[in-house]
Amino acid sequence: MVKYIGSKRALLPWIIGVVEQINAVKPLKDAVDLFSGSARVGHALKQMGLFVTANDLHTYARVLAQALVQANRTQYPPERLEPILKRLHRLKGQSGWFTRTYCQESRFIQPHNGARIEAIRERIELEAAGDEILRAILLFSLMIAADKVDSTTGIQMAYLKRWAPRSFNELRLEYPPLLPGDGLALQADALEIAPQLRADLFYLDPPYNQHSYLGNYHLWETLVRWDNPPTYGVARKRTEVQERKSPFNSKRGAKSAMEKLLFSLRAPHLVLSFNNEGFFRTEEIEALLREWGYVVRMSQPHRRYVGARIGIYNPQGQKVGRVSHTENEEYLFVATHSKKVYQALCSRETGRLAG
Repeated sequence: MVKYIGSKRALLPWIIGVVEQINAVKPLKDAVDLFSGSARVGHALKQMGLFVTANDLHTYARVLAQALVQANRTQYPPERLEPILKRLHRLKGQSGWFTRTYCQESRFIQPHNGARIEAIRERIELEAAGDEILRAILLFSLMIAADKVDSTTGIQMAYLKRWAPRSFNELRLEYPPLLPGDGLALQADALEIAPQLRADLFYLDPPYNQHSYLGNYHLWETLVRWDNPPTYGVARKRTEVQERKSPFNSKRGAKSAMEKLLFSLRAPHLVLSFNNEGFFRTEEIEALLREWGYVVRMSQPHRRYVGARIGIYNPQGQKVGRVSHTENEEYLFVATHSKKVYQALCSRETGRLAG
């Protein structure tokens, strides 16, 4: 899986444990991951045996969801994909716009790997031959490989002053962790698509502060779209990062967006991830969720991403400012129509009754 600041990798056992407890009381058939991002949660829900619909606004996130949620391993087994991956792996590097922009003008990936990424990316279109899911699987494999040789702290707002030791390694393509079974990947604005979806459970992990995921992962967006966009700044971000803003990234717009979203959902159970660095106080979220019925809030401490722990440096390599904190408090809010589910969740040692 790719490094992703909102991936919930470390919190996944906790989240899935809560969903499993809901499932034990009221069996679930399907789920919607409305802000799917890295698709880790959608992948884990599918692994539970649920039919998962994963949605995100960004193209790179849809590709991740197509591979991890929609793709059926039985249709794309290792014996079918590994010969393709070997052919791609043998390609010689082909330096061009991507290498110049992200390996020389900025330094996210070393040029020798950037050139190989370009050659592989060009060839993927031929190998996929109109098969959109195969294309997504191959792109996902390339993203994983590139992620393992990058020179960042996990987000692409900036890169390390000196090359990370892993960046000297050779790019290697591997068969991704596909699961058997079906799912669906969508690419839409959550506020627009939510009223059209119905499921036993909705999982929500919306943006919680001013930082845009498109800005945090602009390389992946460019890699999957392969559109050589105009860029700006030291990090060579896509210029659309300055233009495409979610209301959830605005303190002024987040509350009305959340209200609109919650009141449009059609499901008996809702699980919402949030933390204490977001725009909302826990009491505000609970007040909104009580419209559903029973609400349980759970929390646990969590280490912040490595870049936040290292601190901020200027282009000259000088540290600026101080690290304010290295941990935050992660929350899970469960809203349910079922009193039995509510009582079961309240009995968890990590749970805390919200109202």
